[in-house]
Amino acid sequence: MTMIGIDPHKATHTAVAIDDNENVVDQFQLRASVAQADRLCEWADGFDKREWAIESANGLGYLVAQQLVAAGETVFDVPPVLASRVRLMGSGRSQKNDPNDARSIAIAALRSDRLSVVGPDDHSRVLRLFAKRHRDMARLRNKHCTRLHALLVELEPGGIGSEITVTKANALLSRVVADDQVTRHRVMIAGELVDDIARLDTALKTSKKRATVAVAASGTTLCDIVGIGPICAAIIIGYTGDIDRFPTKGHFATYNATAPIEASSGPRAKHRLNPRGNRKINHTIHIAAISQLRYDSEGRAYYDRKIAEGKSSKDAIRALKRRISDRVYQHLAADTRRAAR
Repeated sequence: MTMIGIDPHKATHTAVAIDDNENVVDQFQLRASVAQADRLCEWADGFDKREWAIESANGLGYLVAQQLVAAGETVFDVPPVLASRVRLMGSGRSQKNDPNDARSIAIAALRSDRLSVVGPDDHSRVLRLFAKRHRDMARLRNKHCTRLHALLVELEPGGIGSEITVTKANALLSRVVADDQVTRHRVMIAGELVDDIARLDTALKTSKKRATVAVAASGTTLCDIVGIGPICAAIIIGYTGDIDRFPTKGHFATYNATAPIEASSGPRAKHRLNPRGNRKINHTIHIAAISQLRYDSEGRAYYDRKIAEGKSSKDAIRALKRRISDRVYQHLAADTRRAAR
C-alpha cells in the first residue's frame, strides 16, 4: 500500500508517497489552483492501493481534502501535533521543510489506527458555519460595547452600571450637554458605536433564527438537555462531526476536555484540569452547566450532592460538566442510530 502525505499551504502543496516500510517512493510539489486535485490524482496514478493523509483537513487542507474525497479517494485527517511529533522523533529527517513535513504526515497516517476519515460535507458543516458566524458577531458586539462603555464613563460618572443596551445608551447620550468640541465628538463617536451595536443585535437575532431552523432540520435531541439551546447545539454538532469516531463517552470527554488529565507521580494517584481538547465544545458544556445551576434541575441536584460530599464549588462544576458531556454523547449516538434506520 502507498500512503501519500500532503503538507498544504496557501500557495503550494507538497505531496510525498511512502511504502509500507516508510521509504519515500516519490514526491511532488504543485501550486494551489483549480486543477490541484486532478494534478495530484494524475501524479498518483501509478501507485496501487493508495490512500491520502492531509494535515489539518478541516483547516488549511480543507479544500484539497474535499476535492480528493469528491474524486473517490480515501483521505485521512492528520492533526498537526501528531505530524510534528513524528518528524521530531524521526531519525535523519528532523529538519522542518515541506517534504519532511509531508513524509511525517504520511508516516503518522500509516502507523495510526485512530485518525478520522474525511467525508464529504454534510449538515454538521452547515451548523459549524452558522455557529462560527454567530460567535464572531457576538465577539464583535462585545468589543463595541467595551469601547462604548469607555466613552460613556467620560460623559457621565459610572456610565451604564448594568448590561449595555441600545436603549440605555441612547437615553444616557440624550442627557449629555455637549458644550465643548471634545464632548460633541465623544457623543458623535458613541452614537456611531450605538448604531453598530443595534445592527449587530438585529444580525444576531437573524443568526439565531437561522441556526434554530438548521438545528431542527438535523433532527437532533440535544436541545432536550437543560441549558443547551440552538446555538450551543449547533456548536456541539458542528465541531463534533461524526460521533461514531469516539468509541466511548470517555473518548468524547477527552476530546472536549471535560475528562481530567492524570498527573500521578510514584504511588500517589493525582489528576489535574485538562487545558487541551476542543475549547469551543468545552465552553458550550460549561454554559449548560451554569444554566442548570440556576434552575431546580437534575444538574442542580447533582451539584448539591457533590457539595454535600465535601467537594469545592469548582470541583462540583467540573463533575457536572463531565456528566453533561456523557449525556451529550448519549444523545448524539442515539440521534445517529435513529437517522440510520
